[in-house]
Amino acid sequence: VMITRETDYALRLLRTLQDGERHTASEAAEREMVPSSFAYKILKKLARAGFVEIIRGTDGGCRLTADLGKVTLYDLMMAMGENCRLSSCMDPGYSCAWRLSHGGCSVHCHLADIQNTLNEELRAHTLESILAPSS
Repeated sequence: VMITRETDYALRLLRTLQDGERHTASEAAEREMVPSSFAYKILKKLARAGFVEIIRGTDGGCRLTADLGKVTLYDLMMAMGENCRLSSCMDPGYSCAWRLSHGGCSVHCHLADIQNTLNEELRAHTLESILAPSS
């Protein structure tokens, strides 16, 4: 699993918004060196996920509404629409001809174990911990 550029940009925008203040999208984008065209799209996804509030109008902008101590990296990746699966056979609805004809697949079983471990690791890291200054 690789974090996409979009999730990386979302993390950066959240870094600016974590101060609890209202920021314009262009201000946050400039501060975090995120292209403005991406920033607007990402902020809309973050708003749909309930992480930020977008305020329209002349005094508009966006501000953080989520508790980053409770939002995990997994949550952010899902909000950005990322597929965190190692293989397409990890998708619940995937129809595997090998498993159907052989009654199972040891490769799938091993990948499923790895997938579970990976998901646990992604869920173990809150955005607050990721965005904390390095010590």
